[in-house]
Amino acid sequence: MDRRDEAYDRGMSVRREMFGAAGAEQRLAQATDFNRPFEELVTRYCFGDVWDRPGLDRKTRSLITLAALTALAKPNQLKVHVRGALANGATEEEIREVLLHTSVYAGIPSGVEAFNAAIEVLARNNDNKE
Repeated sequence: MDRRDEAYDRGMSVRREMFGAAGAEQRLAQATDFNRPFEELVTRYCFGDVWDRPGLDRKTRSLITLAALTALAKPNQLKVHVRGALANGATEEEIREVLLHTSVYAGIPSGVEAFNAAIEVLARNNDNKE
């Protein structure tokens, strides 16, 4: 069943801008009958309804997301959103400061996981610049 609508289309646009066309399309291309409804929900609700809301710019939303993922100790998702934060205009210094600040409140072990994940993404990003 095709469940595409305006929120879905906005969500795909946000995903493409943050993660590149390949990153956005790849998630959906790899979806199975089992997880396709979840991927559609993420696209529609998370990226189409929430990320596309007025009131906060995408860079701010990215930095908040990094703080939340640090606090939750979710390094795999943090890697994805470090890439998204860079695409949304966050600097390495801003990313570092968010991780440092969040580590004080969320705990050092969560900070260690976050810094390890961010270092991996930032190193790859810097290698691609050269």
